[in-house]
Amino acid sequence: MFANTPVEKMFFAGRDIFLKRDDLLHPAFSGNKARKFAYFLAHEFAGIKKVIGHGSPQANSLYSLSALAKIKGWQCDFYVDHIASHILNHPSGNYAAAVENGANIIDLSRLGGRSSPNAGGRCQEYIEQQVLPYEPTALFIPEGGRCGYAEYGVSILAKEIVIWSKTNNISNLKVFLPSGTGTTALFLNQYFIREQTDIRVITCAAVGGDAYLRQQFSMLNSDISEHPQVVNVGKKYHFGKLYAELYTMWQRICASGVQFELLYDPLGFIVLEDYLQASDQGSVMYLHQGGLLGNDTMLPRYLRKFASDI
Repeated sequence: MFANTPVEKMFFAGRDIFLKRDDLLHPAFSGNKARKFAYFLAHEFAGIKKVIGHGSPQANSLYSLSALAKIKGWQCDFYVDHIASHILNHPSGNYAAAVENGANIIDLSRLGGRSSPNAGGRCQEYIEQQVLPYEPTALFIPEGGRCGYAEYGVSILAKEIVIWSKTNNISNLKVFLPSGTGTTALFLNQYFIREQTDIRVITCAAVGGDAYLRQQFSMLNSDISEHPQVVNVGKKYHFGKLYAELYTMWQRICASGVQFELLYDPLGFIVLEDYLQASDQGSVMYLHQGGLLGNDTMLPRYLRKFASDI
């Protein structure tokens, strides 16, 4: 169903880098989450009538799960810790697109005051204890697709990169991407090592810190020799919070003619720029992981906060 996504050149930080356009994977099912969920799309699940997930009401995974469910003819139930009133009153971005796809978004704070900053943990606990025992025809996918099944689609992506590098006679390629759970970065690097290639993955922690990211790697693969290289961000950025330098970087990279998203990509390129300036040897590929629907909500927030400055 998926076409091999193109690789383009992009001038950044005074040099040419390669850009893997995974945002162009499929009109309704693209980028990082589509790779993670590819196993569920490619395989039959006899008796399954519903997919259950959890996370933020504006998460890329919400929209991707709703798209998966629509393609497969399943119901999509997505549990969130809380839905802010402005999202309910003015739906946009991933939330609005998922609702349009028929997703049933369930606010746990309305089911007994469960609102908590530890949304992910509490949502999963609730689903495992209160939902799944009564849903025999449901398929549960952990938050953000952090599960072993993600290896299937990410390995296809890795194979595409390997074939491209061989076709173009590029050696010692470094593939760079910012990480949330680190699932994509881990399974990419694992594939490159097990296939005895000279390609390696470099990443940075966009959610939590380096220790959190390495912990996520270890939950999927205990062999640290197969883990990606983690480059320290150098400053504590709170995920989803607005920073003027992130918006400035987003403007710079979008000036290339390619649209990027506002949550992960600006931080990724800030870290990548520092890396390139410190190490100017070898070829680098940035993985564009999609997620552009999120800009529908992030961009207005930036414009409101920094209207006088940007």
